[in-house]
Amino acid sequence: MQNTKQISKPSKSVTSIYECKNSSYAEIFEVLKCLREDQVLCDIKLETDDGRVIFGHKVVLSSASPYFHAMFTNFSEKNQDFVVIKNIDYTALQLLIDFIYSGKIIVTEKNVQVLLPAANFLQLMEVKETCCDFLQAQLNITNCIRAYVLADLHSCKKLLISSELFIQQHFSDVVNVDEFLSLSPEQVVNLISRDELIVLSENIIFECVIRWVKHDLVSRKCILPHLMEYVRLPLTSLNYILKNAVEEPLLKNCPNCKYYVDEALYFHSLKPDDLIPQNNRTKPRLEDKVIFVIGALGFLEGYLSTEWYDPKINQWQSFTTIMTPRFFGGLAVVKDNFVFAVGRIGYGFNSPDHSVNVIDLSSESPHWKPTTNMLVKRRNLGVGVINNYIYAVGGSDEDSSVNSAEAFDCRTQAWRMISSMSTRRDSVVLGVLNNLLYAVGGVYNQNNSIQYLKSVECYYPSIDAWKPVAEMCVPRSGAGVGVLDGILYAVGGYDGLNTHRSAEAYQPSTGVWTSIPDMHFCRYYPGVAVLNGLLYVVGGCDSRSLDSAEFYNPSTNTWTMVTVSLNVARTFFGVVAIDRSRYFSTRRS
Repeated sequence: MQNTKQISKPSKSVTSIYECKNSSYAEIFEVLKCLREDQVLCDIKLETDDGRVIFGHKVVLSSASPYFHAMFTNFSEKNQDFVVIKNIDYTALQLLIDFIYSGKIIVTEKNVQVLLPAANFLQLMEVKETCCDFLQAQLNITNCIRAYVLADLHSCKKLLISSELFIQQHFSDVVNVDEFLSLSPEQVVNLISRDELIVLSENIIFECVIRWVKHDLVSRKCILPHLMEYVRLPLTSLNYILKNAVEEPLLKNCPNCKYYVDEALYFHSLKPDDLIPQNNRTKPRLEDKVIFVIGALGFLEGYLSTEWYDPKINQWQSFTTIMTPRFFGGLAVVKDNFVFAVGRIGYGFNSPDHSVNVIDLSSESPHWKPTTNMLVKRRNLGVGVINNYIYAVGGSDEDSSVNSAEAFDCRTQAWRMISSMSTRRDSVVLGVLNNLLYAVGGVYNQNNSIQYLKSVECYYPSIDAWKPVAEMCVPRSGAGVGVLDGILYAVGGYDGLNTHRSAEAYQPSTGVWTSIPDMHFCRYYPGVAVLNGLLYVVGGCDSRSLDSAEFYNPSTNTWTMVTVSLNVARTFFGVVAIDRSRYFSTRRS
């Protein structure tokens, strides 16, 4: 049979394209590097200030550096084979030329100081960024000023921000480094004017300004009035002003500085009801707080120890100069410095108590002293503060839970009963949100009937009334409660069977509780404090008392362990975040 299959005719010719890719760019640059080392085909010699010469190829240098590209294409150097490069260290230039030919450079502590300016000058941005990253990773007390100056001089924005932040957080130590004295007037003003500056006392700012001026008195004494504008002298003590500012010869001999001393003295002469002058010198810097804890429950009795957590150095430190009261109760802070310990916390040998003690941590010799007793003896009560009123809510008497509540007027030093809650609540915790008082969870114990509560009720001071709000997801007795960025958080607690590691949040705008990630540990009766935008949860117990702490970051929705332990494992104790005073002085272990 004849084969009838047709062979198709070729279509119109199509041009085939084949692409050849060279995978040996590294080999090409290795050849160029060898040519340079052997000074073969080199068409440019670069001389540094010390007279040493580096060979190269214009086309290679121009391909990598915008500086060289402009030089060898648009300026007179394009027709020259010899160029003097001023104000660049020979070693730095040699390393950067090597980088152009090899794509590699090693940044070290020894060369970074010369490498960064040179890389910026030659517009080798990759090297500049690497130098900045290196300096940022190495920031410490002794080198942060150098990093700050380099970043400022060479427009390294990222390094400038990080080094400035480091200086702000460690200013008390940084001012003792010699490099501080070499800062320009503009740099000193930039640092001391910041609200974010963290110092134990404004005394440190005043003293560093005087020391900086005296370092070069002839040229700097005329700048002193401008610097004093940013020293918040009124915020120092009257005794310090009289002893140090009034008697300082530099200020005595400077008429323009006397105004700031007189202003500080006037500030301290004001009466409580007088109008405080409003300017940057009477405005406290942004909060610098620590976590202050007192007491803990031991096997048969309470520990009377006191300690505090310093987030700047991540360290728990014990008080040795301030005694702890004979009992421990719920803590409340009034007017930033006054800490009230109200009632009793704990079971066993701790009977209900109506005692209240107070300590003024801003005084010359702070110590606990008794103040007006509550009207009702309470144990495991909730304590909260709204404006100048301290609220003591719920708890238990000898036998059962109570629903009564009372308020202490800090101005009249008197307690008065307020409306009772709708539910009896022992081991209740309070949160203050939008000037309203939230009583969260607890346990109902009456006539041998025990119920662990997930209910929450809210007190409105303006109408002296309690109103129910949404229930929590689970019952929580002895939970931890804190308020952060307009949200009420409840963490841990006990439901009669289990100690929780779970946590939840209440937002008034939605009126519901929602779960957030679990803590690392189950915690019953932990302490809670809000510090620097974080929710710290301290101690508590599961099967035993805990010496650990962790914090919740709402921005990342994560919990992170504090890497150092408390000095004493604590349950049933008082905890508050409080402004740093001179008694919370940092010491590095």
